[in-house]
Amino acid sequence: MSLRVVRAIGAVERSDDFHVGRLLLLLRAAGGRTGTKPIAGIMKLAKMDFLLRYPNCLARVLRATGGNVADAAIKPHERDTIEAKMVRFRYGPWDERYRRWIGLMVARGLSSTYAKGRTVYVCLTGRGREVADELGALGEFADLRRRGKLIADSVGAMSATGLKDFVYKQFPELLDMRWGEEIEL
Repeated sequence: MSLRVVRAIGAVERSDDFHVGRLLLLLRAAGGRTGTKPIAGIMKLAKMDFLLRYPNCLARVLRATGGNVADAAIKPHERDTIEAKMVRFRYGPWDERYRRWIGLMVARGLSSTYAKGRTVYVCLTGRGREVADELGALGEFADLRRRGKLIADSVGAMSATGLKDFVYKQFPELLDMRWGEEIEL
Protein backbone atom coordinates (compact mmCIF):
# COMPACT_ATOMS: atom_id res chain seq x y z
CA MET A 1 0.00 0.00 0.00
CA SER A 2 1.43 3.37 -0.96
CA LEU A 3 2.02 6.16 1.53
CA ARG A 4 -0.48 8.30 -0.41
CA VAL A 5 -3.22 5.73 0.21
CA VAL A 6 -2.33 5.49 3.90
CA ARG A 7 -2.50 9.30 4.22
CA ALA A 8 -5.85 9.38 2.40
CA ILE A 9 -7.26 6.75 4.74
CA GLY A 10 -6.04 8.72 7.73
CA ALA A 11 -7.63 11.91 6.40
CA VAL A 12 -10.99 10.16 6.02
CA GLU A 13 -10.77 8.79 9.55
CA ARG A 14 -10.11 12.30 10.92
CA SER A 15 -12.88 13.91 8.86
CA ASP A 16 -15.80 14.89 11.06
CA ASP A 17 -17.88 15.45 7.92
CA PHE A 18 -17.43 11.84 6.84
CA HIS A 19 -18.63 10.53 10.21
CA VAL A 20 -21.48 13.04 10.39
CA GLY A 21 -22.61 11.98 6.91
CA ARG A 22 -22.63 8.32 7.92
CA LEU A 23 -24.61 9.12 11.09
CA LEU A 24 -27.11 11.17 9.09
CA LEU A 25 -27.76 8.16 6.86
CA LEU A 26 -28.12 5.89 9.89
CA LEU A 27 -30.47 8.28 11.69
CA ARG A 28 -32.52 8.63 8.50
CA ALA A 29 -32.86 4.86 8.19
CA ALA A 30 -33.72 4.47 11.87
CA GLY A 31 -36.22 7.33 11.69
CA GLY A 32 -38.84 5.19 9.98
CA ARG A 33 -40.87 6.12 6.93
CA THR A 34 -41.10 9.78 7.91
CA GLY A 35 -37.56 9.92 9.25
CA THR A 36 -38.69 11.55 12.49
CA LYS A 37 -38.33 8.68 14.95
CA PRO A 38 -35.37 9.27 17.30
CA ILE A 39 -32.69 6.83 18.37
CA ALA A 40 -33.00 6.41 22.12
CA GLY A 41 -29.51 6.73 23.53
CA ILE A 42 -26.01 7.52 22.37
CA MET A 43 -24.96 3.97 23.29
CA LYS A 44 -27.62 2.59 20.95
CA LEU A 45 -26.50 4.94 18.17
CA ALA A 46 -22.90 3.78 18.70
CA LYS A 47 -23.86 0.10 18.56
CA MET A 48 -25.87 0.61 15.38
CA ASP A 49 -23.00 2.61 13.89
CA PHE A 50 -20.62 -0.20 14.87
CA LEU A 51 -22.57 -2.44 12.50
CA LEU A 52 -22.46 0.20 9.77
CA ARG A 53 -18.70 0.70 10.16
CA TYR A 54 -17.96 -3.03 10.20
CA PRO A 55 -19.76 -4.68 7.26
CA ASN A 56 -18.36 -8.10 8.22
CA CYS A 57 -20.10 -7.74 11.61
CA LEU A 58 -23.32 -6.63 9.94
CA ALA A 59 -23.25 -9.88 7.97
CA ARG A 60 -23.00 -11.86 11.21
CA VAL A 61 -25.93 -9.93 12.69
CA LEU A 62 -28.06 -10.42 9.59
CA ARG A 63 -27.45 -14.18 9.76
CA ALA A 64 -28.42 -14.17 13.45
CA THR A 65 -31.61 -12.18 12.88
CA GLY A 66 -32.70 -14.05 9.77
CA GLY A 67 -31.86 -11.18 7.45
CA ASN A 68 -30.50 -11.62 3.96
CA VAL A 69 -26.72 -11.02 3.94
CA ALA A 70 -26.82 -10.54 0.16
CA ASP A 71 -28.96 -7.43 0.69
CA ALA A 72 -25.98 -5.77 2.41
CA ALA A 73 -23.97 -6.05 -0.83
CA ILE A 74 -20.72 -6.53 1.08
CA LYS A 75 -17.85 -6.51 -1.35
CA PRO A 76 -14.92 -8.94 -0.93
CA HIS A 77 -12.50 -6.19 0.10
CA GLU A 78 -14.93 -5.06 2.84
CA ARG A 79 -14.92 -8.42 4.57
CA ASP A 80 -11.48 -7.85 6.04
CA THR A 81 -11.33 -4.08 6.19
CA ILE A 82 -13.35 -1.35 7.80
CA GLU A 83 -14.01 2.17 6.70
CA ALA A 84 -13.40 3.73 10.12
CA LYS A 85 -11.71 2.29 13.19
CA MET A 86 -13.47 2.00 16.51
CA VAL A 87 -11.91 1.51 19.92
CA ARG A 88 -13.08 -0.69 22.79
CA PHE A 89 -14.29 1.42 25.69
CA ARG A 90 -16.11 0.60 28.89
CA TYR A 91 -19.50 0.18 27.26
CA GLY A 92 -18.33 -1.71 24.20
CA PRO A 93 -17.67 -0.57 20.67
CA TRP A 94 -17.44 3.14 21.02
CA ASP A 95 -15.74 6.15 19.67
CA GLU A 96 -15.12 9.06 21.99
CA ARG A 97 -16.17 11.42 19.21
CA TYR A 98 -19.92 10.58 19.17
CA ARG A 99 -20.84 13.51 21.40
CA ARG A 100 -18.74 15.76 19.16
CA TRP A 101 -20.44 14.50 16.00
CA ILE A 102 -23.89 14.85 17.53
CA GLY A 103 -22.97 18.36 18.65
CA LEU A 104 -21.84 19.21 15.12
CA MET A 105 -25.10 17.91 13.68
CA VAL A 106 -27.11 19.96 16.18
CA ALA A 107 -25.00 23.09 15.54
CA ARG A 108 -25.57 22.70 11.79
CA GLY A 109 -29.32 22.29 12.29
CA LEU A 110 -29.24 18.69 11.02
CA SER A 111 -30.36 16.95 14.21
CA SER A 112 -31.83 17.70 17.58
CA THR A 113 -31.42 16.05 20.94
CA TYR A 114 -33.46 15.89 24.08
CA ALA A 115 -33.19 13.98 27.32
CA LYS A 116 -35.76 11.83 29.06
CA GLY A 117 -34.39 10.65 32.36
CA ARG A 118 -30.82 9.55 31.69
CA THR A 119 -31.38 8.82 28.00
CA VAL A 120 -30.37 11.24 25.27
CA TYR A 121 -32.58 10.97 22.19
CA VAL A 122 -31.14 11.93 18.80
CA CYS A 123 -33.32 12.65 15.78
CA LEU A 124 -33.01 14.41 12.46
CA THR A 125 -34.48 17.81 11.75
CA GLY A 126 -36.24 18.51 8.47
CA ARG A 127 -32.96 19.86 7.10
CA GLY A 128 -31.14 16.76 8.38
CA ARG A 129 -33.58 14.52 6.53
CA GLU A 130 -33.04 16.54 3.35
CA VAL A 131 -29.26 16.27 3.61
CA ALA A 132 -29.46 12.55 4.43
CA ASP A 133 -31.70 11.99 1.40
CA GLU A 134 -29.29 13.95 -0.82
CA LEU A 135 -26.33 11.90 0.46
CA GLY A 136 -28.26 8.66 0.09
CA ALA A 137 -28.98 9.48 -3.54
CA LEU A 138 -25.25 9.68 -4.33
CA GLY A 139 -23.75 6.47 -5.63
CA GLU A 140 -20.82 6.70 -3.20
CA PHE A 141 -23.23 6.47 -0.26
CA ALA A 142 -25.63 3.86 -1.66
CA ASP A 143 -24.09 1.01 0.34
CA LEU A 144 -24.20 2.99 3.59
CA ARG A 145 -27.82 3.96 2.95
CA ARG A 146 -28.81 0.36 2.18
CA ARG A 147 -26.94 -1.03 5.18
CA GLY A 148 -28.37 1.62 7.49
CA LYS A 149 -31.85 0.43 6.52
CA LEU A 150 -30.87 -3.20 7.13
CA ILE A 151 -29.51 -2.29 10.55
CA ALA A 152 -32.63 -0.32 11.46
CA ASP A 153 -34.85 -3.18 10.30
CA SER A 154 -32.88 -5.92 12.05
CA VAL A 155 -31.94 -4.35 15.39
CA GLY A 156 -33.52 -0.88 15.48
CA ALA A 157 -36.48 -1.96 17.60
CA MET A 158 -34.17 -3.27 20.35
CA SER A 159 -33.60 -1.15 23.42
CA ALA A 160 -30.10 0.19 23.99
CA THR A 161 -29.49 -2.47 26.64
CA GLY A 162 -31.04 -5.19 24.48
CA LEU A 163 -28.82 -4.18 21.55
CA LYS A 164 -25.74 -4.11 23.80
CA ASP A 165 -26.51 -7.62 25.05
CA PHE A 166 -27.18 -8.81 21.50
CA VAL A 167 -23.89 -7.35 20.23
CA TYR A 168 -21.96 -9.05 23.03
CA LYS A 169 -23.70 -12.34 22.31
CA GLN A 170 -22.82 -12.11 18.60
CA PHE A 171 -19.29 -10.79 19.23
CA PRO A 172 -18.05 -12.33 22.48
CA GLU A 173 -14.48 -11.44 21.47
CA LEU A 174 -15.32 -7.81 22.33
CA LEU A 175 -15.65 -8.76 25.97
CA ASP A 176 -12.04 -9.92 26.14
CA MET A 177 -10.61 -6.77 24.61
CA ARG A 178 -8.89 -4.22 26.82
CA TRP A 179 -10.26 -0.71 27.02
CA GLY A 180 -8.61 1.60 24.51
CA GLU A 181 -7.70 -1.27 22.16
CA GLU A 182 -8.66 -0.90 18.49
CA ILE A 183 -11.43 -3.28 17.48
CA GLU A 184 -10.33 -5.75 14.85
CA LEU A 185 -12.96 -8.31 13.92
